[in-house]
Amino acid sequence: MTRPGLPKLIATDLDGTLVRGDETVSAYTHGVLDRVRAAGIPVVGATGRGPRLTELTRNDIRAADFLVMAGGGRVVDQSDPSGPLVLRDERLPAEVLARLLADLETAVGPLTVMVEASDEHDAPLWGDYHESWPYQDRFEARTRAECLSCDVIKAFARTADHHVDELLAVARRIVSPQVATLTQAGLGFIEICPPGVDKASGLTVVAQTLGVDPADVLVFGDMPNDLPMFEWAGWARVAVANAHADVRAAADEVTLRNDDDGVAVYLDRLLSR
Repeated sequence: MTRPGLPKLIATDLDGTLVRGDETVSAYTHGVLDRVRAAGIPVVGATGRGPRLTELTRNDIRAADFLVMAGGGRVVDQSDPSGPLVLRDERLPAEVLARLLADLETAVGPLTVMVEASDEHDAPLWGDYHESWPYQDRFEARTRAECLSCDVIKAFARTADHHVDELLAVARRIVSPQVATLTQAGLGFIEICPPGVDKASGLTVVAQTLGVDPADVLVFGDMPNDLPMFEWAGWARVAVANAHADVRAAADEVTLRNDDDGVAVYLDRLLSR
């Protein structure tokens, strides 16, 4: 339930929530987020994007004081005068991922697998080509052995025989949360992150740094990878109208679609009331 007054911290997902379908963020949205910061409320971009997309992410949420990236595995303090400060950096060991994928393939059959291994600017994902992946310009075909040659930031997997939500349910029955965190972000692939890594744990790092109680945090999202921060935040949980059904069900309120600047419209009204 929405609490009175103003939140002490605001965190928003990017793709599908703040960012419109044409991959842009409106000048109106940027302006509203600037007003939020001017009101003394820190802004956090909480995204599944890995650190290789930091520059793109900063451009999409210019007002952000902190970035929670890779679904919570990388947390960056952008407010430090000396420059961005990495507060969290988690990796999934290659041998753990190899066993996990073998167990999952035993249950569901062959998987299309990609890994995010590098945090260099615009570094490609490695793995199996799949025509449905929307970011082909940042992809490099690699063998499974090459993909498992180092620890990874996260991995992506899909199968032709399962809807992504069905595959996620199967994977969660097979893979313990102590082994890896499993989610999906609307790209048709399940996402495999280090254990204990989700947007809530990433935001916990930010909240502890600022001395903010989760009860005073407002969050926005659209996909199942946003559910942990919906469970964690207490001021209000707001879904955009185009959100996954599970996210709308978990939300206190639903704002307009991402294409209609739903996050900014909600914040504009909040600041103006």
